Amino acid sequence: MRPLLPADPAAIGGNRLLGRLGSGGMGTVYLGRSPAGTLVAVKVIRADHGADPAFRARFRREAEAAAGLTGRWVVPVIAADPEAREPWLATPFVPGPSLSEAVSGYGPLPARSVRILGARLAEALTEVHAAGLVHRDVKPGNVLLAPDGPRLIDFGIARAAGATTLTAADAVVGTPGYLAPELARAGGPVPGPAGDVFSLGCVLAYAATARGPFGGGHAAAVVFRTVHDEPELEQLPGELLEAVRACLVKEPGARPTLAELTVLLTGGRPEEDDGRDWLPAPLPRLIAERSTRALDLPAPEPTRIDTPEAGAGRFTRRRLLAAGGALVAVGAPVAWFTTRGRGGTGTPPAGSGRDLPVLTLGLQADLTGPGKTTGQAHERGMRLAVDQHNAAKDSVFRLALRVTDDGGDRARAAQAVKELAADPAVLALAGPTWAAAGPDLAETCNTAGLTLLLVSVNSLEDAQVRRWRTICPTSPPWDYVSNAVIHYLTVVRPSRRTAVVEDAAGGDGGWRLSRVLQQSPPAGGSVSVHRIPEGGSDFAGAVRDLTAAGAEGVVYAGTSPQRAGLLARALADAGFQGPRAGIQEIMEPEFIGAAGQAAEGWAIGAFFTDPAGVPAAAEFVAAYRAAYGEAPARWATEAYDGVGLLAACLTGLGEDARDRAGLARRYPRQTYQGLAKPLAFNANTHELSSTRLSHLYRVESGAFRYLGLYSEVT
Repeated sequence: MRPLLPADPAAIGGNRLLGRLGSGGMGTVYLGRSPAGTLVAVKVIRADHGADPAFRARFRREAEAAAGLTGRWVVPVIAADPEAREPWLATPFVPGPSLSEAVSGYGPLPARSVRILGARLAEALTEVHAAGLVHRDVKPGNVLLAPDGPRLIDFGIARAAGATTLTAADAVVGTPGYLAPELARAGGPVPGPAGDVFSLGCVLAYAATARGPFGGGHAAAVVFRTVHDEPELEQLPGELLEAVRACLVKEPGARPTLAELTVLLTGGRPEEDDGRDWLPAPLPRLIAERSTRALDLPAPEPTRIDTPEAGAGRFTRRRLLAAGGALVAVGAPVAWFTTRGRGGTGTPPAGSGRDLPVLTLGLQADLTGPGKTTGQAHERGMRLAVDQHNAAKDSVFRLALRVTDDGGDRARAAQAVKELAADPAVLALAGPTWAAAGPDLAETCNTAGLTLLLVSVNSLEDAQVRRWRTICPTSPPWDYVSNAVIHYLTVVRPSRRTAVVEDAAGGDGGWRLSRVLQQSPPAGGSVSVHRIPEGGSDFAGAVRDLTAAGAEGVVYAGTSPQRAGLLARALADAGFQGPRAGIQEIMEPEFIGAAGQAAEGWAIGAFFTDPAGVPAAAEFVAAYRAAYGEAPARWATEAYDGVGLLAACLTGLGEDARDRAGLARRYPRQTYQGLAKPLAFNANTHELSSTRLSHLYRVESGAFRYLGLYSEVT
C-alpha cells in the first residue's frame, strides 16, 4: 500500500480514503473506510473509459449482478456509482496477498493447499456462473489469499469493451497463459463457463509449480502454445495431475464441470477441518501482519487550503492544497509535501503523520533449482530483517525487498541481474546464493554502481573484490575456513603431527585446503599429505600410512560428505583416537549417515553460524520459528545481518540514501555488530578487516553442535 497522492480525493461515495492499493490502465484502487467503519477496496475508473456509453451500460449491468453474489469465496460489490464522472465500485477489503505475489515471493504451494484452493475457487465460480456472469480473467493476480480460504475478485466489471492484455491489436479479453484457446482469437465464441474452467486449471498449475502450463515469454508466443501445444505438467504433483489435465483439454465441451472438478480434487469426500492452516508458513503470518497494519492506519486529514497569516504576506509551513487537488506552488515551505507518496527523504512538519520514504533492496537467489534451500534461507532471513526494521518506531525510512529467482541457471542469473541493476529503485543487491554466478553478478553490479552484498558466496578472491569496487563481502574468502580447523588442532586439541587426507574428488577445494595446512601447520608442527586419487576410495590404505607416520590428528581435505564418512569409518576401524576435522562442505546428514558412530567427535569449520547457540540471537530464532515453523536454516542469520548492515549504511547517508554511489562508498567505512559476527571492512581495499570470522562445530550425539566463533573456542 502506498500513501495518497496530493491529487487524490479525500473520500469517494462516503468512503474515507486511507491509501493506494494499486493503479493501472483502467484506474486506481484505494483502501478506504466505509461510513460503518469497515475497510473497503474502492476501484475508481478513469474518466475516459467512463465517457463510453457502452462501457457505462455494461458496468451498471454487471455491477448489479455482482452485487447479488453472497458466496464465501467471492468478493462481492457492496456499493457502486456507474453514473459518476469517474465510475467507481467498492468491495470488502481482503488484506491477504494475491496468489501471484505469494507464489513469486514464497514458492509453490503444497498439494494440499492447491486442492483446497481449487475446490473453493470452483465453488466461487459456480456462484458467479449462476448469477449470469462469466469471469473471463481467472488468473493468480485475481485470487486473494485469506486466512480461511481464497477470494475471487474482479468479475470483468471494470474492463473496457475489447480490452486486451495482449500487445497485438486483437479484440481479445483475457490474460495470456490463462486464456482458453477458443477465446484466443478475435471473433471467436462468446466466453462461457468452460473458459473459466480452463483458466482455473492454469491457475492450479501455477500455484503448484510456480509457472504457467504454457510457459512464459512474449504474449503472442504464449497464446500460440496455448492453442497448439500440450501443457507442460511434468513438475505437477501426481495427486493434482488428473484434475489439472482435465481442465486444460482444448475442446471446451470435453472439460469437466465445476462440480466434476471438485470431485477430482477432493475425491468426492467433504473437506475436513483438521485445525491446520490451509496455507503454508509464513503466509498466515504475512496475512496477519497486513491485517494489523491496515487496522492501524489513521484517517488522513481532509484536503484543504491554508490561508496566509495576517500581515505575513506568505503561506504557513502547513500543507498547501487547492480544492481540486493541485499543489499551490508557493515556494520552499511546502518542499516536504512534494516528496509525499514518492519516497522522498524530507521530514514531515511537526505534528503531521510521518510519511516515510521507501528504500528498496534486492535479492537474487536460486529459489527453485538445486540450491533452493540456501536461496530460501537468504530470503527468509532478509524478510525478517526488513520486517523488524519497518516495525521500529525510530526508523527514518521503510525498507522493501525485491526478490528474483534465477533457478541456479547461469544464463537466467546473468539476465536477472541486468534487470535488477536497471531498476533505479534497487539500491543494493544481495546474492548470488550459488558460487558460479558470482563473477557475472559482480561485473554487472560494478558497472551499474550497485552494491553487491555477498552472503554465502565467498569464492571471489581478494583481488577480485578490490577490482570490483561495489562488492561487499560478508564472509572471508573460501581459504580462510581453514583457520577454524587450524585453531582447533592448535588450541582445543593440539596436533603437532597432522595428516591431511587430500581427496581429489573434491576438486580444487581439497587441494586448496591441503595447501593452506601445509603452509600453516597446526600447533607449529608438521603436516603429511596422503592423497586419494580421483575415482579412488582406498581410505583404509591412507589410514595405514598416516598411522605409520605417527599422525596425532587428521584433516579431511575434500568436499564430499559421503567420502568423508568413509574416512571416518576407516579411522575408527583402525582405532585412531586423535582429533579429526573437516570443513563446511561435509557438514551434511550424509556424512553422519555414512560414518555412523565414527562421526562422533569430528570438528568442522564453517562460515555460517547456528543462531540457536548465540544468546543474542534468541529473538531472531523465535521470530523465525514463528514465521516458518522450523529452526533458522544455514545462512539465514547472515542474510539477516546483511540487511542490518545495509540499513545502517543507508541511515548514515541521510538525505543521500538514494545515491547508489554513496552507498558503495559508505559500506567500507561502516561497522556493524551482527548476530553471526561483527562486520567491519578495510576502507582502502573493501575487504573484511578480520579473517577470524569462521565458526566451529563438533559432532556430538549424532548432531552438529555449535561451539562458537573459532577464536572464542578454547
